[in-house]
Amino acid sequence: MMGNNQLMPNSHRFATDSQNVQTNRRSMHRRTMLATIAASATMGVTGCLPSTSASEGTLEEVWGKRGQRKGQFQRPRAITVDDEDRLYIVDMTGRIQVFDRGGVFQRAWRTPTIENGRPSGLGISRDGLIMVADTHYFQVLFYTKLGEPQPNRTLGGTCGNSPGEFNFVTDVVQDSLGNYYVADYGEVDRIQKLDPNGQSIYQWGSQGSGKRQFQRPNSLAMGPNDHLWVADACNHRIQVYDVALSAPRLVQVWGSHGVAAGQLRYPYDLILTDDENLIVVEFGNHRVQKFGLDGQAVASFGSAGRDEGQFTQPWGAAVDSRNRVHVLDSYNHRVQRIRI
Repeated sequence: MMGNNQLMPNSHRFATDSQNVQTNRRSMHRRTMLATIAASATMGVTGCLPSTSASEGTLEEVWGKRGQRKGQFQRPRAITVDDEDRLYIVDMTGRIQVFDRGGVFQRAWRTPTIENGRPSGLGISRDGLIMVADTHYFQVLFYTKLGEPQPNRTLGGTCGNSPGEFNFVTDVVQDSLGNYYVADYGEVDRIQKLDPNGQSIYQWGSQGSGKRQFQRPNSLAMGPNDHLWVADACNHRIQVYDVALSAPRLVQVWGSHGVAAGQLRYPYDLILTDDENLIVVEFGNHRVQKFGLDGQAVASFGSAGRDEGQFTQPWGAAVDSRNRVHVLDSYNHRVQRIRI
């Protein structure tokens, strides 16, 4: 089932940090950065070219540091935000840490086991539970906001290609009726629709780059009128489906592989904003882009590097009630809060 992994950069080879860390939060003075941030010349990351685009936005704060203490991170890889702007972040230790909107640690818990791999997706259900894409255990876990497990809500748990079974789960969202949509990749690349009780309704997708095909559907977002947005990561594109029908209808596909403004390189996360824009996090281009819902590029923020305002292979982002974007700067083991 690992056959699809050759499509991805070598970034999935993780190492253990033995460095002692003394602090768990680094705050910066709030300042405006309506300036161009140049791309660094060399990243030393196999398979990922630096972005060459300018940054158009405001960097507000940078916090976090590598480590395993409270408030520290080991390559954070998924984030979501609740209705009180609390941030939930999972990293490579299997910890789900909770922070307030300013990055102050609140609490944490762990998924049951990480021997086979770590979760790579987080979301919030319509009834306020934390949904965890427990990727390498072929399931979606549910927790209260305090970290209390809800085993009766678990989706999947069996590895397979049949309805209700999963390969490597990447993300889950719900529609207006409470139906679930779960993306997975591995032997198949697909999206499954399940009813509110977790019973399979239908599935679609296969490995490939044609219509209704995917190569690692890595992130999902549910938009108005039950339109499902998909970050088709290894096809470097975005797909949109109308899922309010008895079968999914492809509405639009856009995106091309490249480093120029409006192009994509491994889009790992996407978020629909209240002002009807789309935020796309590009793992391969080390940046965040803002698009209109028609796929037209609006703005770009970030370039490859270690400095504030730069990213090294970001995995995800979340937008809070103030329209601020909290970006997981994964390989710099930190969060950067921006406006774009």
